[in-house]
Amino acid sequence: MEEVRKIRPQEGYQMKALSSSADILISGASAGVGKTFALLLEPVRNITIKRFGGVIFRRTSNQIRNEGGLWDTSMKLYPHLNAKPKETVLEWHFPNKNKLKFSHLEHEKNILDWQGSEIPFIGFDELPHFTKKQFFYLISRNRSTCGVNPYVRATCNPDPESWVFELIKWWIDDETGFPIPERDGAVRFMLRDGDNYIWGDTKAEVISKADHILGEILKKGLVDPNSLIKSVSFISGSIYDNKELLSVNPGYLGNLLSQDKATVNALFHGNWKEVISDKEIYDYNAFRSMFGAAYEKRTGEMFITSDIAMKGSNKFVVMVWDGRHLEDLLIMDKSKGNQVIDGIKKMQKSYQVPNHRTSFDNDGVGQFVDGFIDGAIEFNNGASPMVDPESKTTDSKGVANKPNYANLKTQCFYKSGDKVAAGEITISEKVANMMYDDKMTVRQRLMYERKAIKKAKADHDGKLKIIGKEEMKTMLNGDSPDLMDAFMQRELFGFTPKPAKLKFF
Repeated sequence: MEEVRKIRPQEGYQMKALSSSADILISGASAGVGKTFALLLEPVRNITIKRFGGVIFRRTSNQIRNEGGLWDTSMKLYPHLNAKPKETVLEWHFPNKNKLKFSHLEHEKNILDWQGSEIPFIGFDELPHFTKKQFFYLISRNRSTCGVNPYVRATCNPDPESWVFELIKWWIDDETGFPIPERDGAVRFMLRDGDNYIWGDTKAEVISKADHILGEILKKGLVDPNSLIKSVSFISGSIYDNKELLSVNPGYLGNLLSQDKATVNALFHGNWKEVISDKEIYDYNAFRSMFGAAYEKRTGEMFITSDIAMKGSNKFVVMVWDGRHLEDLLIMDKSKGNQVIDGIKKMQKSYQVPNHRTSFDNDGVGQFVDGFIDGAIEFNNGASPMVDPESKTTDSKGVANKPNYANLKTQCFYKSGDKVAAGEITISEKVANMMYDDKMTVRQRLMYERKAIKKAKADHDGKLKIIGKEEMKTMLNGDSPDLMDAFMQRELFGFTPKPAKLKFF
């Protein structure tokens, strides 16, 4: 007799995840809890229903195919349901002709590949890797005519800097960062209002708060406003819920507990106040400490750094430094050439900053500045790294070695990150509280841009690298890290010798 194999969720996290009735369920559980398996098990409930299907997304195709990832795990599950894999297109075909597809959204423009689609079930594995725009656009594709109400399931590890945290923070204790037990699995109702959310304990409450959005719809009576309100839930879980993993691989728990404190708090305890990443250039807590520091790093020696932008979405930024203290800031939208020059001149005059202590981004549109500021330092992103006087390594002649960076931009970002970590950079409250735009203060914007400055895999020569500008912009929903580009230029002055003749505007 053929052995009967039962496929069922484990008690605890997996059972909670598969029992949720919410339109959107975010699973922010700790590592090792079985989030991926539960995500793959989710569509099995409805796979026998005619015309039911779904798509599970990872940010890149490599993440789908990685050892132990979505595809590997699905190979342990779906064959038992007589499904056939189509690995070339990352699809599973079930006996009733229903399909489950794995796909990626590496670039924000990839959302357009799904224009006009109707997807009853949508899954996101590691939701913080996706942009807010990608998530909500795909929700607009979450439609169904098969009789199953369309629904979304997403997994994530705790990440206090991600847009996901704003979505689920009601379920998180603001003081401790831990999920609130009595709210775990609770369903709330939400309507998106631009970049914000309107929440309520019932759909009626949300509708009452959203007259500015739904008023016209209610007057015409053509659409039931209840259909526009999404039910949302969040659940957490512990590795102890995954008894099968602990039985098969008991060493996993020990490996997890042997990590640093921040990693243990986030991935073992599920704390949403901890930031962990081995790709970070700027330490999260050290970066926050620059604002309102008890001791300001002033020297009386003034510097100016600037990131040049004119017409377009980028901003023209001029930073004024007293030593390593960010004293003042000028931000302009869609600046003309004369406004750029005048803006730098104005700040130079106000703070008596000589040309040789003034830098400007000489890539792209910034090239026109050359010649207008005699003796200023031209910052070229792709230039070769410079000798660092603080370097502890020297050649045979006792001259400091050029560090092993891919280019000058990488060198300045790494150096800047080191200075921040050492507590050597401070930012004035005046600057921190300035409005960057109509949504964020400079403090908020710097914290937002910080997360896009990440290490990249070293090249074949072993040179240190950072991720490319396009990847940064993807992480910032299409924006450029204009503030951070000007911020890291401060390190340029540590590499550049001072000229004998001082020139001022």
